[in-house]
Amino acid sequence: VPVSEDAAVGTVVALLSVSDRDSGSNGRVRCAVWPPVPFGLVATFAGSYSLVLREALDRERVSEYEVEVRAEDGGSPPLRASRGVRVPVSDVNDN
Repeated sequence: VPVSEDAAVGTVVALLSVSDRDSGSNGRVRCAVWPPVPFGLVATFAGSYSLVLREALDRERVSEYEVEVRAEDGGSPPLRASRGVRVPVSDVNDN
């Protein structure tokens, strides 16, 4: 679903669930989003994150974002995984 270019900072764009079946530090997962602008991740509860808007959008400048969510566990060596998320931006003043 497109995100409106006039969406408020803090708007939730997507809900994500991340899990690792290991125990201890091997089961602890850290997540990040790349590139970090204009989106960010907020941990909502164990293993769940919200992809949120951190900056205002301008569809005339960027009509669609490709962001990558990266997850890494606390093991040694750490295991990593990533997923792409496409975020289209809808125009609010298109005539």
